[in-house]
Amino acid sequence: MTTQTHLIRSRRFLPLFVTQLLNAFNDNLFKNAMVLFVVYSVYNSEAAEGQFSAIASAVFILPFFVLSAVSGQLADMRDKARIIRIVKACEIGIMIIGAAGLLMAWRGIAVTTVAIPLMLLALFGMGVHSTFFGPIKYAILPQHLHPDEVLAGTGLVEAGTYIAILAGTILAGWLPIEWAAVGVIVTAVIGYFTSRAVPPAPPHHEPEPLDFHLLRASYDLVRNTSHDRRVFLAVMAISFFWTIGTVLFVQFPPLAKNVLTASKEVASLFLVIFSIGVAIGSLSVNALLKGTVSARYSPSSVLVMGLFVVGFFLVCRQWTPHPGGLLDTGAFMAEPLAVPLLLCLLGIAIAGGMFVVPLYAFLTTFVDKSQTSRTIAANNIVNSFAMVVGSLLASGLSFAGVPIVQQILLSAAMCLVSAWIARKLVAAEGAVARAV
Repeated sequence: MTTQTHLIRSRRFLPLFVTQLLNAFNDNLFKNAMVLFVVYSVYNSEAAEGQFSAIASAVFILPFFVLSAVSGQLADMRDKARIIRIVKACEIGIMIIGAAGLLMAWRGIAVTTVAIPLMLLALFGMGVHSTFFGPIKYAILPQHLHPDEVLAGTGLVEAGTYIAILAGTILAGWLPIEWAAVGVIVTAVIGYFTSRAVPPAPPHHEPEPLDFHLLRASYDLVRNTSHDRRVFLAVMAISFFWTIGTVLFVQFPPLAKNVLTASKEVASLFLVIFSIGVAIGSLSVNALLKGTVSARYSPSSVLVMGLFVVGFFLVCRQWTPHPGGLLDTGAFMAEPLAVPLLLCLLGIAIAGGMFVVPLYAFLTTFVDKSQTSRTIAANNIVNSFAMVVGSLLASGLSFAGVPIVQQILLSAAMCLVSAWIARKLVAAEGAVARAV
């Protein structure tokens, strides 16, 4: 098995790892600080809170659907390290806009007319930023790492991403909003300087003209990626996984406030537990597979995830709301059902991490290196479409008056679809192995 500690010490990997870690941290510090503030300090309706949480998720995800084709072409045809530095420089300006919105909301200045639109604009900008950074962080790995290091590198990137999400989420729930505004700018500046240490990653062939016709480029990209059945099935399985994750993340803040009568720190704790679990699952599956890229554990992992989602739903159904106001973290943990609830959430996340990491490794190892970024971009297009649909579905259910706790069962149903697709992927993987 490829060890992971030597990669962390290597310049081939460390600068990229730190840069993407800071990227994930900043995304989540800003997004969660914004959503938690609006849910807990601006709105006072479960339906309105659920809709805003869904809209914020959709605004962040939309650029992945619209711009992934261009970002994938760009990453495969230009030096990936140079693109990273340009993208990280843009993040500084985006976060200045977002910080302005957070500070205005903190001071109560034009909260609904100016502050919230500014924050949503910055969130959209961070979506654009991540759209161009996303294909590179995975596609650059086969270029800088040895073949037997790719799965370990992918697992570290995935685990590091969720640890960064964990840190950003904790601080978003506990930091005063004015300090969060300062934090997002400082993080963007640090991220730019770490990006300058990423080694060059030139294209594998001569640059070609970029196709800026967004719809045509997106359609062609997804169609071309679909030629390899294993890659196509991996993309579809990942898409359903992120739809499940999006629906759950949309539900957490209003669920914590209205069903569990818990404070924003508890809502942040839910996101923290989820992030820890995915990081554990990401590293565990690499140990089980011993560095081999295979989806054989994915069907069972996502079925286990579905069972934990059902368990989470049942615990929420049995929860007794607290009549005396919102529970802080200590009071919440003292509730008899708190530990079973958090264990169910941890189980969802661990199983999810074990499901998704091998699928990402498929995307970077079973295509030609000159096509890797475009394959990741095609995956992002399909993923983002599925996540936008999931966000809109959650928003529509909230608008229709469907209780948040009932919406959890939607995630459990989608786990069955993911398991069916993953099973087909394992069969296709076996067919290729027998043919060889």
